[in-house]
Parts: sequence; C-alpha cells; structure tokens
Amino acid sequence: MDISGIVDAVVSHASALGLFETVNGHEPKNAPGNGITCAVWAERVGPVPAASGLQITTAYMVLNVRLYTSMTQQPYDGIDPAMLSALDALFTAYSGDFELGGRVRNVDLLGMFGDSLSSKAGYINQDRTIYRVLTITLPLVVNDTWSQAA
Repeated sequence: MDISGIVDAVVSHASALGLFETVNGHEPKNAPGNGITCAVWAERVGPVPAASGLQITTAYMVLNVRLYTSMTQQPYDGIDPAMLSALDALFTAYSGDFELGGRVRNVDLLGMFGDSLSSKAGYINQDRTIYRVLTITLPLVVNDTWSQAA
C-alpha cells in the first residue's frame, strides 16, 4: 500500500485549495497558528472482506482530516461559516478526485464498506488555547494490498 502517496495526495488536496494557513501530514503536537489549520493522520487500517479475494486482500484505510481555528478570533459569528466553507471545499475535492489520482480504489463516500465521508464538530484545548475543530472521517478503499499465502 502506498501509504506515503495516499497521505501526500490528501495533504495536496488541502494545500491546493489555498484556504489553510498550514497543512500538516500529522496530528499537531503544539497549538496551530491564527488562521485555519488542516492536519491529516491515520485512524485505522484493516481488511475489507467483501472486496477481497482468495489470493489478495483489499484494505480499508480511515484518515482523520482535522480543521482547527482559534475560538478567540473575531468576529465570532464568522468562525463556523469559515470552517464549514473549508469543509465543503474538501468534500468537493474528495468527491471530484474519487481515486486520489489512482492511489486508491475509491473514497468510500457513502459508507459501502463502513464509515461514510463525514465530519464532527467540537472543541479542543491545546497549549491552553481553545480551538474550534471539524474532524473529517475520510474512508479509503485500497485494492490489492496484501497477498495471501498458505
């Protein structure tokens, strides 16, 4: 499985949008900057029995894509609209490049094999600063990942 290529493709989608102050290929260990920050990291990987054969296994890889912005920026009423606009742009990018440039079989948009493309809003406290976050669940199906042998 081309893990680096897959993560790089997801990071590239976010970077190409020009909406984020920073795009990281990892979960930040310290507080993000002042604009909207995007971070990408793995949540889980496993087999997809319904899409695998007797000789090779198809993988299901779920990435977290988290958008961060400070809760203290003004105007407060602009925080969620800006975050949701960025989320919409990412969902459009994932839907438009369904195979991440041929690196995956598909983004599991509708949850055929598990999670669907989705997001959950919340807050995190990092370095004594509260951030508004949208965490995207990005499920990916990757064909012919692991060979099976007796």
